[in-house]
Amino acid sequence: MTLRMEEFGFRPTHVAPPDGLPSWAAPDPMLPASPLDPLLPLQLIGRAGDWAQVLCSNGWTTWVDGRLLISLPGVPPTATGPPARTADPRPALAEAEGALARYRSLLEDLAAGGADLETFRERARGLRIGLVVDGERLWVFDPVHDRWCYCDGLQLHTYAVGERPRPSGGRTPPPGSPPGAGSPPGADEPTRLVGP
Repeated sequence: MTLRMEEFGFRPTHVAPPDGLPSWAAPDPMLPASPLDPLLPLQLIGRAGDWAQVLCSNGWTTWVDGRLLISLPGVPPTATGPPARTADPRPALAEAEGALARYRSLLEDLAAGGADLETFRERARGLRIGLVVDGERLWVFDPVHDRWCYCDGLQLHTYAVGERPRPSGGRTPPPGSPPGAGSPPGADEPTRLVGP
């Protein structure tokens, strides 16, 4: 007799990234737990902002940065309608174009003498642009979610994120919180690669 995972009530929806995944006992950066093994099968059971509560294949439940989870294929779509694409890359490209136009305008104002270097720095503060096109491949920075995305021609996939997951409800982290817990995106923590 062959037993399947579904018979035990565990059906993985995701796996941990190839380099493993930090975890926390609760959706709080002050409560770290044991890291998850690379490519560990996980079942998503809850969300709170950027945090995801997962059930591991060994029965352990923990909280992780939900943006870093790698989705597993789900049940194929039914034939009642066309399959839907997710994460259309065009809005991210429009955002990059708009940010580049704002930066170009600031540079032109500086070059024409309409602003000094300090004014230029002040006006450009917080402006982040990222776009790499290499043939059919595209990497674009999404400033709304503070992440780099990879486009395979059909949809965007999270490639890297710049900060720890934010708590739901927008509460301010207590004094002494780890870097990035309440800072602006990318202020203290370097970007972490999660694979295309």
